[in-house]
Amino acid sequence: MSTPSSPPKKSWSWRSQAFRGLLYQIVAIVVVLLAVLYLAHNTTTNMKLRGIQSGFDFLTGPAGFDIGESFFTFDSGESYWRAYLVGFVNTLRVAVVGIVLTTLLGTLIGVGRFSRNALIRGLCSAYVEFFRNIPVLLQLLMWYLMFTEVLPASNEPLVLGPFFLSKGGLNFPIPEWATGHVWGAWGLLAGVIGAVLYRSYAKKSFEQTGRVKSMFWTPLAIVLGAGILGWLLGGAPTVLNMPVQGEFAIENGGALTPEYLSVLLGLTIYTAAFVSEVVRGGIQSVALGQSEAAAAIGLSRGQTMRLVMLPQALRVIIPPVTNQYLNLTKNSSLAVAIGYPDVVSIANTAINQTGRAVECIAIIMLVYLSTSLFTSITMNWYNTRSAIKER
Repeated sequence: MSTPSSPPKKSWSWRSQAFRGLLYQIVAIVVVLLAVLYLAHNTTTNMKLRGIQSGFDFLTGPAGFDIGESFFTFDSGESYWRAYLVGFVNTLRVAVVGIVLTTLLGTLIGVGRFSRNALIRGLCSAYVEFFRNIPVLLQLLMWYLMFTEVLPASNEPLVLGPFFLSKGGLNFPIPEWATGHVWGAWGLLAGVIGAVLYRSYAKKSFEQTGRVKSMFWTPLAIVLGAGILGWLLGGAPTVLNMPVQGEFAIENGGALTPEYLSVLLGLTIYTAAFVSEVVRGGIQSVALGQSEAAAAIGLSRGQTMRLVMLPQALRVIIPPVTNQYLNLTKNSSLAVAIGYPDVVSIANTAINQTGRAVECIAIIMLVYLSTSLFTSITMNWYNTRSAIKER
């Protein structure tokens, strides 16, 4: 006999709501699986009737085509899976760098909408209304035409100090690899750990004493100082691989192609317009009394925004910003329109050469699904950490 405080036992009869709920879920899963099996069987049968080969065995065969832009060496004699790897890395280069730049630009513009300076407020509003109302594909084409038509030829580049800008892209100096750079990288890693510990200490100190410590410049100084110290301990290598103007093109140094710059700028500027509106909405969701209370205790306007408004607005900002990150990653597939060799471009070439359309489309879906899920999981973890803890 159950006690009054114990939960009632579930009755697994047809009249039980729990039993019927479980049964309906099982039936739904079986129906979905049967539909997937039917579609897979139907597709395989039709492909056999038409003499179309299937399977992923083509991935180990030679690709037979070159890729214009690669993070590592690749030639036409290497396999298809390595070509896909080049396309995947090129997609990540756009997505990761684009997300970082979009966050910085969107936050600045979103905060700028609250500026007391009418010019800054107007420029931020004009930026948002202009760029978010033009299709992203059109913006990619605009940037690509600017790089390939407006800029001078590679033999007559614009020289900005050690930088060369031309139709061939942006060329810049890069350090020649040495042991000191490894030490510098370890120093930066140690600096990041030290900056995290300092921010934790500064936050606790603020909660206990009310004294505001630097949460940006001091951590930045710790990271840079540790990196420079590691670089000095490693011998302080200073040799740079400088770009030089050749007879027909810029030689040596590092280079960013017009295709990569067009995709990166187009996606960053377009997505930042939406992120800025998310930031603006998050800040407006914080009660006005919070800023008035911050001003009453003597915090400046910048401190109020950084220490009071933005931390509270994060719980509203993070979920929609995650959607914008996912949109930026998926919109990178439009890069195929201007010839940037991302994973979609590589897959299109593989389809034309092998006829394995189903397999190549499946690989594209797997790439975007995995990157989107990783982004979503990471942002959900950060959202949980940033949530306001109520007692």
